[in-house]
Amino acid sequence: MLVLNPFASEVVCKTDKTIADSICVIDCSWNKAESVLTNHKYLTKGIPRKIPALLAGNPINYARLGRLSSVESLAACYYVLGEKKIASSLLDKFKWGHTFLKLNHDPLEDYSAAENRKDIMRIELEYFGHYILEKNG
Repeated sequence: MLVLNPFASEVVCKTDKTIADSICVIDCSWNKAESVLTNHKYLTKGIPRKIPALLAGNPINYARLGRLSSVESLAACYYVLGEKKIASSLLDKFKWGHTFLKLNHDPLEDYSAAENRKDIMRIELEYFGHYILEKNG
């Protein structure tokens, strides 16, 4: 089982489809994310993965890098794993759901085509390097 966690050390990549048969996302407020998602009990089960850099489409964190809702994270994971119809179906339930797909169409397509994590990291820098550099310093 892949456990989606923004504090995981490795990004999800299509090769994860061969090592996991399910996906889990822990739903909590971003205000509590660090204390909840760095808690040891959540790090001992499953295979922790983070979503590569993407912009939020939800109205609360619109266009903020990495501030995805749980459903956006889940949809992004399915998209990267090549399950685009499932990703779209999850987002159908929200008025703003397809905004997420429109905002991130190109990086999601490239992430889903990437052969490995190294490619994913390169793609992240191509699309979001300026955001990442601002955020880190």
